[in-house]
Amino acid sequence: MTKGPILIDLEHAPDAPGPDIAPPVSDEGLPRTAAMQSAIAVAGRRPSRLGRWIWGLALAFIGAVVSVAAWDFVTGLIARTPVLGMAVAVLGGALVLAVAVAVIRELAAFSRLSRIDGLHKQASEALAEDDLAKARQVSDGVMRLYRGRAELDWARDRFIDRQGDQFDASALLDLTESELLAPLDKAAQAEVQAAARQVATVTALVPLALADVAAALTSNLRMIRRVAEIYGGRSGALGSWRLMRAVMAHLVATGAVAVGDDMLGSLAGGGLLSKLSRRFGEGVVNGALTARVGVAAMEVCRPLPFSRQKRPSVSAIVSGALSGLFSK
Repeated sequence: MTKGPILIDLEHAPDAPGPDIAPPVSDEGLPRTAAMQSAIAVAGRRPSRLGRWIWGLALAFIGAVVSVAAWDFVTGLIARTPVLGMAVAVLGGALVLAVAVAVIRELAAFSRLSRIDGLHKQASEALAEDDLAKARQVSDGVMRLYRGRAELDWARDRFIDRQGDQFDASALLDLTESELLAPLDKAAQAEVQAAARQVATVTALVPLALADVAAALTSNLRMIRRVAEIYGGRSGALGSWRLMRAVMAHLVATGAVAVGDDMLGSLAGGGLLSKLSRRFGEGVVNGALTARVGVAAMEVCRPLPFSRQKRPSVSAIVSGALSGLFSK
């Protein structure tokens, strides 16, 4: 018997359901990310102009009241007991001096962060315009920025030996990036892995409702500060908060808070692990979001944009963080 193609007539068959009328896929099995979402919302919220005026006026009023009260107290104490009054005056002067030093350090930190921002913008302009002169200014600025870093002595010597062979902007900036920034990228990535590991561990093991949110905020703030220090942007308390806001603004501007290709593996792993333990699955996803914040911090704090050096992927950072967790 000869076998051949069989024709099936579906002219009068009922219409089969198509993808356009398929029911939506439920996300019930995916772990929640409330901790990191709350942390990003708290850190990235922009205060209103009225709120800034209220806080400024309140601080000015409290400062004036405290200053007048302290002055009256010291002068009255000197009038009653000169020796004790002079001792208290010396303590007050020492306090004012310490506050002035702290303010100067904060201003210096802001200046250093602004310097890194300027190098980043100049590097982007040099690449876009293919301007060799501007690229040389950027490379010289990076060299001055890391002039006192002993761990980069060998890298600076290699860069000096090879920079004369570069005759276009992209090649010179690629050399600067590969020689001077590659070691710093490894150190920054290690800090991001450590922060992601800590957030994942606290979320998975601590059952308290607000503990994971507090851990996410503190770990991310400390991570951003350490990443800035690695790239040369030392910051104090106000500088750290400024960095936090800049990183969150970068995440919102680039759409990096949404799920991307480099995070699909981490989310899939978190979904599978949530079948065994909901808290552990949430920990993996919160760790992945912390890693994403860390990558954004590297992009913000780095004096050059990622070009020759590949931007770290969230999946690789989370894999390294979890492997370090289980190895311990």
